[in-house]
Amino acid sequence: MKTRLPILFYISLAIIILSCNGVTSNQPHTAEGFGQIAQEIKTKFGDTAYFTDILINSDDRIGNIITLTVTESPESMKMGQWSLAQNSWTQTSEITLEVPEGTKAADYMFQLDATINLEKMGGLVEKAKEQLTAEKDIQNPTLYTALIQYPKNGDIANAQYNISLQPETGGTTFYFYYKLDGELIKMDY
Repeated sequence: MKTRLPILFYISLAIIILSCNGVTSNQPHTAEGFGQIAQEIKTKFGDTAYFTDILINSDDRIGNIITLTVTESPESMKMGQWSLAQNSWTQTSEITLEVPEGTKAADYMFQLDATINLEKMGGLVEKAKEQLTAEKDIQNPTLYTALIQYPKNGDIANAQYNISLQPETGGTTFYFYYKLDGELIKMDY
């Protein structure tokens, strides 16, 4: 019995440490990993939150950094800018919106749903990495940023997933622009 007690103690300690470390900052840049990030965002802000932008930045030292502008109530004309780094949310500023007369604030925002979702964007990161490896012979490209860009005029037809990748050792940044349905608009560097 004496030998089991230390083993159980160390197993319990490992579980506690791993659960406190959080999962968002270490999620892989895949459809599944971005799906987990979306769940974290929905846990924090709710399933019906409205956004004007969501940016995922990858940092080798601290992991994923998520920056977004969000409101739970578009008609309030107030939004908050938030950042998630090392599994800790911080509000960085508050914004008061102005919209053209005769329009609603929600017309200039999006919700995470079937049309715009992080899981799809994560899948496009995977696709962009494959394309970069095939076309430019860059092995193991890494994510620099992934952004949901919603147009300032509110026209969802012009919304985009923007993904930037870099070689594992740094250097040239490659930019991929996708329509919401996943069609590549262009690749640039």
